[in-house]
Amino acid sequence: MKLTHQHVFQAGTDPAAPPLLLLHGTGGDENDLLPLAHELSPGSALLSVRGDVLERGMPRFFRRFAEGVFDLDDVVKRTQALADFIASAATQYHFDQSKLLAVGYSNGANIAASLLLLRQESLAGAALLRPMVVLEPDKLPDLSGKRILISSGQHDPIVPNDHPTRLAEQFRGAGATVTLNSSTAGHGLTPADVTAARQFVAHP
Repeated sequence: MKLTHQHVFQAGTDPAAPPLLLLHGTGGDENDLLPLAHELSPGSALLSVRGDVLERGMPRFFRRFAEGVFDLDDVVKRTQALADFIASAATQYHFDQSKLLAVGYSNGANIAASLLLLRQESLAGAALLRPMVVLEPDKLPDLSGKRILISSGQHDPIVPNDHPTRLAEQFRGAGATVTLNSSTAGHGLTPADVTAARQFVAHP
């Protein structure tokens, strides 16, 4: 079966370690988060995906009209396609999708959040690094049993200050267990983000 998204898969070496879905930020690719993932959970199977939208030559996971102004129809369409890809990849590469944790940065964090809201069976949880509020469904899904880390920077010039808290409230309202991590940082990741994500992945 031909898989729809360009990606890298690395088999795991520790059966107890959860498989990780890696989702890069704007302008990244499927190689960007591999070093981070090896640091977070060295024994995990890794499925790292390239976004299939180009914005001025930069890969993304969905379209936007401007900074912080998203094409919501495209968000839904791309989220559904990514969810289908993940299910196919789980079958082809023989990893346990019921334990799959997403590690998403920026635009990748946003599509991971959308997966949880629209196709919650895709993930067991997600480490969302610098996410924004993108979707606000009229009816929230049941995310009981899902674990979510939201890691934000207090001086982030891209993510509005209220978004991490709003996103946390949204997921808690859906029944998820949410950890909100805030550090004195901008949009780039810091050692504090890595530490929080490592603890999140290691302690279900």
